[in-house]
Amino acid sequence: MALDAIDRRILRALQRDGRLPVVALAEAAGLSPTPCQRRVKRLEEAGVIARYTAVLDPARLGLPLQAFVMVALESHAEELVERFHKALAERPEVLAAYAMSGEMDYLLHVMAADFEAYADFALKALLRMPGVKETRSSFVLHALKPPGDVPV
Repeated sequence: MALDAIDRRILRALQRDGRLPVVALAEAAGLSPTPCQRRVKRLEEAGVIARYTAVLDPARLGLPLQAFVMVALESHAEELVERFHKALAERPEVLAAYAMSGEMDYLLHVMAADFEAYADFALKALLRMPGVKETRSSFVLHALKPPGDVPV
């Protein structure tokens, strides 16, 4: 989908505040409310705007420990991979999971209340998931640049 300067202003404003009223969004985009609303609807229908969400502070919710975990599987047999994906989807500790190229097969972003909770997840859940051969964990000391806006 081709985006013009107005679409980009709308997207930047919505990334800063997804609850922005249409009137304020239109003002930020340099439009009147009705054409602005039509553009937002078009961006939603095209899938450019995938969803609206709130950004939560994990530490204030009792999840201050974050880890990035690399996972290698024993094999890439389709059934095994599907079972692994299903097991991952059922774990609330896994915030995000990425299939990767390179030495390891997956990169997981995991959150936990403390090291003991992480160890419980790693030893009793992750290492017992179908096909897991090896894991390597790195713990976040400080988020220098947390996930942010998509550059538009």
